[in-house]
Amino acid sequence: MTANTPRPFTVNIAQQQLDDLQTRLSLTRFPEKETVDDWDQGIPLAYVQELTEYWRDQYNWRRCEQLINGWPNYLAEIDGLDIHFLHIRSENPNARPIIMTHGWPGSVLEFAEVIEPLSRDFHLIIPSLPGYGFSAKPTKPGWDIHQIARAWHTLMTLLGYDRWFAQGGDWGAAVTDAIGQQNLGGCAGLHVNMVIARPDPKTMADLTQREQGALARMAWYQAKDNGYSTQHATRPQTIGYGLADSPTGQMAWIIEKFHGWADCGHNDRASAMGGHPENIFSRDHLLDNVMLYWLNNCGASSARLYWHSFRDTERADIILPVGGTVAPYEIFGPSRRWAEQRMKNIVYWSEPDKGGHFLAMERPQLFVEEVRAAFAVMEL
Repeated sequence: MTANTPRPFTVNIAQQQLDDLQTRLSLTRFPEKETVDDWDQGIPLAYVQELTEYWRDQYNWRRCEQLINGWPNYLAEIDGLDIHFLHIRSENPNARPIIMTHGWPGSVLEFAEVIEPLSRDFHLIIPSLPGYGFSAKPTKPGWDIHQIARAWHTLMTLLGYDRWFAQGGDWGAAVTDAIGQQNLGGCAGLHVNMVIARPDPKTMADLTQREQGALARMAWYQAKDNGYSTQHATRPQTIGYGLADSPTGQMAWIIEKFHGWADCGHNDRASAMGGHPENIFSRDHLLDNVMLYWLNNCGASSARLYWHSFRDTERADIILPVGGTVAPYEIFGPSRRWAEQRMKNIVYWSEPDKGGHFLAMERPQLFVEEVRAAFAVMEL
């Protein structure tokens, strides 16, 4: 892969963009109220109206912009595409480097509350996926998880790291998984907080309670919650028009998932009923994340990652050391014995009693403890 020297980057959104957002929020046309009293038909009208009003009248983007610019930001051109990343160098002389990758509908802001504690022990490289946040948007097919994994290897080499660790959740877990499959020589070990593994048919007659719960959670996801994924994987351009034109539509498309996938007080883990995203996330943190999609017009480009990557479902074995953290509200939480079918060197495994899909954002202290524990048993 070709790459150019990283150059500093500063986030500076034009006031005209923010004024345009205010106008669009003021002109939002809402649908009628859902015919149920919960989230079963999607994010409720009353909450969307409340968020829209707050976004228009009280939310302060410049606060978030200042937060992002408080970290060292860079762009590096890799294979013709500008990749945005944060690079936080630890003052610890024994610090080890980690590349940490977010997913959809997340961003580098998923890691906002874990950067400071983790940087005491690690050099942190936190890129925005291609087509997400401040990274450039691919203009041709090919940027699937395997291409991104190779780009991350190139990025770490460019930064002078010969040996490093990789961590991720959601698409970040898939990219980290691909780094392990490729095993190009730079990565020394992986930690994922979404373990990608299929149920082992040989265990179906002897399921543990945790495995039964995992299957129930996946059954709910397939029956009620994966419509977005099918749309992204098949017609990302079509959904992109609505997401590009309506900030309220983009916000609702994203925040619905922070309800369904997080440990935010659901009555039942398998159905994800009850609970509320603001039980666990601040309103500003939710909208900060949405803003990275809206301001960069990333509705279609972020969705295309599904189109690029879902066409290749093959998963090679991983022989690198792997640490897995399986939170109870993860979309699908395989057991260790299922994961061992293709992860041949699991050196750390944890099943905490709290947390969900957005672990770094939901439970930052727990996430930090898990990352530290996993990499403590791996050597560069």
